[in-house]
Amino acid sequence: MAELGRIILTEQQIQSRVRDLGNEITRDYKNTPFVAIGILKGAFLFLGDLAKQIDTEMCFDFMATSSYGRGTTTSGEVRIIKDLDDSIEGRHVLVVEDIIDTGLTLNYLLEVLRKRGPASLKVCCLLDKPSRRQVPVQIDYVGFEIPDVFVVGYGLDCAEVYRNLPYIASLKT
Repeated sequence: MAELGRIILTEQQIQSRVRDLGNEITRDYKNTPFVAIGILKGAFLFLGDLAKQIDTEMCFDFMATSSYGRGTTTSGEVRIIKDLDDSIEGRHVLVVEDIIDTGLTLNYLLEVLRKRGPASLKVCCLLDKPSRRQVPVQIDYVGFEIPDVFVVGYGLDCAEVYRNLPYIASLKT
């Protein structure tokens, strides 16, 4: 198992920013019910905390994709492992991601979702790594921009370990 490096974001920093994002989303979706789609497994903690900060009508669905396998770099091939339970046709949709890196996974996912006819489609991510971007993607709500380091904690993992940390840390190389 890889060893933890330095703490990049503390639990307090994360929770403060999640509150702010919840307020922004509440303002933007006031009187507009929407579906929050959590991208598993990484976004589950973020979505849970974010939902508690949103004061407007919403419901949840989940998708799971894979592009990393058990490594620390993307394979470039995206697979949908778990699809939505309900239709999004004509509904307002907010995709909630843990981290956006190359943009390949999110770009693929957004193409799939657009074909399903949502009324609107926005993206909220906890972490953004623009220095690694290979394809342009529109991100409507960003928690934090981070440097090009592999991070774990608060839902993010390395070979399925470290998701339970309340903070985000780098891994020692």
